[in-house]
Amino acid sequence: MFAGHFGLAAGIRAKAPEVPLWALMLGTQLLDVVFLPLYLTNVETIDNPFGTGYGKGVIHADYTHSLLGALIISLLAGLIARWLWGKQAGWILGGVVFSHWMLDLVVHRTDMPLLPDNWGSFPLLGLGVWRFDSLSIAIELLILIIGFWMYARSAIQRGNGTRKKAAIVSSIVLGCLLGFALITDVTSLF
Repeated sequence: MFAGHFGLAAGIRAKAPEVPLWALMLGTQLLDVVFLPLYLTNVETIDNPFGTGYGKGVIHADYTHSLLGALIISLLAGLIARWLWGKQAGWILGGVVFSHWMLDLVVHRTDMPLLPDNWGSFPLLGLGVWRFDSLSIAIELLILIIGFWMYARSAIQRGNGTRKKAAIVSSIVLGCLLGFALITDVTSLF
């Protein structure tokens, strides 16, 4: 759900202009950003028992995508945002970072632990929408369209003169980037 996370960030930006768009975009992907070096060092892994491509892997992100790990990363991001942009921005960015875990809970197969390294051997979580390609793409597309529409409408309404033109251009650029993210997700099906 690469594009869906970005769609959520765009929608949040419409309601929280005090947080920079780049920070919201990075925030929605922060769990995956932290996952990357752990994946490259084989601390966290991906198995492909269902093939490769969109939603086919079983992800063993036992630190970054555990409930506790996601809460810790969200808290740290929120504290940094609070320091940079104020209390409200801290709450917003912390929530945006945690939204990644919530959206992943919907689409992932049962591969998300409660505690890092699945301490306590609790049942793994995940509703498994990725098993249904059309449904997962429809959900992602819906989040993307709503988020982009909210962002573009808000940016254009806040602008005037030159700012309005800049808002239109930035909305077009964001729309292209979001579309590219969705195409990247969808083409991995084939």
